[in-house]
Amino acid sequence: MTSPQRRALVASPTPQAQEAAAVLADAHDWVPPEEAELIVALGGDGFMLQTLHAMLERRKPVVPVFGMNLGTVGFLMNEWRPHGLDTRLERTKAFKVVPLAMNATTIDGETHALPAINEVSLLRETRQTAKLEVTVNDRVVMPELACDGILVATPAGSTAYNLSAQGPILPLGSNMLALTPISPFRPRRWRGAILPDKTRITLRVLEPAKRPVSAVADQREIRDVAVVEIMIDRTRELTLLFDPEHALDDRITMEQFLS
Repeated sequence: MTSPQRRALVASPTPQAQEAAAVLADAHDWVPPEEAELIVALGGDGFMLQTLHAMLERRKPVVPVFGMNLGTVGFLMNEWRPHGLDTRLERTKAFKVVPLAMNATTIDGETHALPAINEVSLLRETRQTAKLEVTVNDRVVMPELACDGILVATPAGSTAYNLSAQGPILPLGSNMLALTPISPFRPRRWRGAILPDKTRITLRVLEPAKRPVSAVADQREIRDVAVVEIMIDRTRELTLLFDPEHALDDRITMEQFLS
């Protein structure tokens, strides 16, 4: 990839990321994020999600993001190396990530539209088990699911919360979504489904006043939801940049062999 002329540097507020940003600040010319053709993000996976969401919220053309890990896991990040950044950016491999669109209606009738890059999750708010009706493309496929919650994950997010909930790992570019229950009680043996990413998923909360449920799009929560509709939003494609030897598709594949 040819290195763009205008780059922005953003960093997590953690001491490690701020120290790294200070190292790079004087070594390169940087512009504000809204003027950039490429963003270099320093931090962990959570900060990468914040950076991507910030671009989506500005509703301007999104630009590629090259992350360097100064967090914990760093699944969406490259290795932190301050030297040779220009050469690294010229050699990067681009991966397209398509976010989910969540449209949630609360029990009071308020509507909220939020994007999610990793997953949309519905979670019980109290000690009461959540009861949900699951609809796929206008067909009710499960009249009642008793559980702690349920989530819909993209391939990029399938190794995050979805994997912790015993959901499947989806290869990048598989054009699939994971629908994964969280601690299902009834039907006890249901472990979820893998669906084409053209699918429209509707989750209706049964007894929402007695058994309140929140909906979370990555890191943003809407409480006391009644109905949540989830689908892929192909109009808001994102681009992540990786070193050739540290590509996202390889990392997702190798996650299947970790014990």
